[in-house]
Amino acid sequence: GRSTADAAVTDRIYVDLKGLSSPSTPSTDRIVIGLFGDDAPQPVSLLKQLTSPGGLPAKCKPLESRVLQKEQLEANKVYNGCKETEDDVGVNYDFSSVWRVDRDRRIDLGAVSGRFVARVSPSFEDAGSGLRHDGPGVVSVRRGDDGGFGFTIYPGKGGSAAARILDEDNVVVGRVLEGMDVVERLNELPVVQSAGVNYMALTGGATVKNAPSRACRYGGPMYCNELKPLKKVLISGAGAAQ
Repeated sequence: GRSTADAAVTDRIYVDLKGLSSPSTPSTDRIVIGLFGDDAPQPVSLLKQLTSPGGLPAKCKPLESRVLQKEQLEANKVYNGCKETEDDVGVNYDFSSVWRVDRDRRIDLGAVSGRFVARVSPSFEDAGSGLRHDGPGVVSVRRGDDGGFGFTIYPGKGGSAAARILDEDNVVVGRVLEGMDVVERLNELPVVQSAGVNYMALTGGATVKNAPSRACRYGGPMYCNELKPLKKVLISGAGAAQ
């Protein structure tokens, strides 16, 4: 297959992260991503809109009916709040979070903030570029519409099992051009470890670390806390980079 190092960068975007540095230095940490608009035209178009001032237009999810009145009132409130800004405010990454760090395997960013959670997720299309997660800094989005609005930065080496899983599930859309030191610090963030009890170990058997299930995904019905960073790291701003 082709190397991501050879893919043409058609656009550059930046994301500024807040909360990664110590509280005494309230600086933001910037990552600049080069996007492969020729290889992944549709996802790149969506990412450019998500990092633009106007955001990505997205409809509100239909109002669900709940059995409990209290839950129905809450659902109504979320839906009505969404409808108020549906047509004039697009979804963007402001105040979205770094929601999962699986060290050396994946860093998942862009879990959108409260006012956008009721919006319908985009469906990211794969143009079949053949590009893979072949080294640290490759950026991708989950194929289809069940990955929310977010994106993934691959922190590991090419050819690993983690890279192969991402090759199956995700579409490669770019690579980190500046700020790999920031990516390395994200990769080292302490996270919530799996709470799964291993009964084999209690009887003296082998201990197995439960890897997070692939069903755990932001924007999906199976969202879970596994591997969530212990400290809140947010995208404080994003846009087109020069």
